[in-house]
Amino acid sequence: MMKKAKKLVALLMASTMALSLAACGSKTDSKTSDATTDTSKDAAADTSKDDAKDTATDSADGKTVITFSWWGGDSRHEATIAAVNKFMELNKDIEVKVNYGAWDGWEEKMATGFATGTGSDVTQINWNWLTSFSSDGNVFADLNEYKDIIDLTQFDQTKLDLCTVAGKLQAVPVSMTGRIFYWNKATFEKAGIAVPTSLEELKKAGETFKTKLGDDYYPLAMGELDRTILMVYYLESVYGKPWVEDNKLQYTEEEVQKGLEFIKSLEDSHVIPTIETITGDGADSLDKNPKWMNGIYAGIFEWDSSASKFESALEEGQEFVVGDYFKDMGEYQGGFSKVSLGFSIAESAANKEACAKLVNFLLNEEEGVKIMASERGIPLSKAGLQICTDNDLLNKTVAEANGKVLAWTQFALDPKFEDAKLKNNPDGVYYDVMQGLSYGDYDLATATTTLIDGINAVLGN
Repeated sequence: MMKKAKKLVALLMASTMALSLAACGSKTDSKTSDATTDTSKDAAADTSKDDAKDTATDSADGKTVITFSWWGGDSRHEATIAAVNKFMELNKDIEVKVNYGAWDGWEEKMATGFATGTGSDVTQINWNWLTSFSSDGNVFADLNEYKDIIDLTQFDQTKLDLCTVAGKLQAVPVSMTGRIFYWNKATFEKAGIAVPTSLEELKKAGETFKTKLGDDYYPLAMGELDRTILMVYYLESVYGKPWVEDNKLQYTEEEVQKGLEFIKSLEDSHVIPTIETITGDGADSLDKNPKWMNGIYAGIFEWDSSASKFESALEEGQEFVVGDYFKDMGEYQGGFSKVSLGFSIAESAANKEACAKLVNFLLNEEEGVKIMASERGIPLSKAGLQICTDNDLLNKTVAEANGKVLAWTQFALDPKFEDAKLKNNPDGVYYDVMQGLSYGDYDLATATTTLIDGINAVLGN
């Protein structure tokens, strides 16, 4: 297909660009390797066995050994390692071996561990993993059985219910999240306009950026998954109904096509760059894209819990601000919130009690909470939130974004929305459809049919 040929050319150009950028010293989000840098002699740095589970449950000095894995950016890695080291200091009979990395490729890596029973004892999980990998309850333990160790009373039952699958509480939810706009105010000021507070203003900004700043400047940048989520936000705003309910897509072919027309209109009006342009930038993700770092791309539509990652990536002189939901999208308050992530304990873990102690320490105990703060979003734990509030530990940008998300969003996310067959890069349906539309391989009718057929296949309809 034409999009694949064009993407190959873009990737070749991108690889050249990436080599030239490697020496520029730009900020990066996280290490792409599992291996940690052992800056101390603490046990929390042993990842030499990748994701393979250490079958030994006791170390040479008689300590209980558990493993713990997560993904994220540098600040999350640093905070979590510090918290794990503090946990071991306070629990001298337990040794924690950690394994972490960036999101890119992480789900596929974890899937292998879940399938083979070689995953970590404690795992930071994406919410949809509960249904994707443990729909029968065989992969993750029932945390209700460890409520004498993990203080589950600190969590609203409605949130715990979201993590209950096959009659088992398979994860403790850490935070809730949703997508919201973020803007680089400095670029908008450079263009002589304010950050947009409506869809009308955003579309006008596209033309202003092009005429005043140049063809390379865009008020918003979005990848394939971002576009799909924004399309759902738009459709829910227009029609006032959830994307999927009772395992069925709630939108007609005509309505889905209207959503894709909306996304295409953003490209046509110079609001967002084409997928080919973004691919040609040579970055693994938008926060690592030099055009985001230096303000050429002046907006994103991202999870509220990701605010600090994108803000810290900006170069000096840029100004990161939380945006607002657009009231002129439609008559309804579109958009959804979901459990951002949780902590699970493997059913195969040899010492689940030790694992439960670590989970409770990270979420409910003062020593752990103070170190973790809002690195995984605004805490759902009542105790954790109180500790962070009392000690002024919440990232103010994340807190502002999360407050806006929870106050606005009216819809829940169906867990299959994030099924690997839909959202994985590069083979997921969302990527196929949004690339096909952007590259011109699909007309609107073909893109619509491809999207609906792909979703129905995942839903089993």
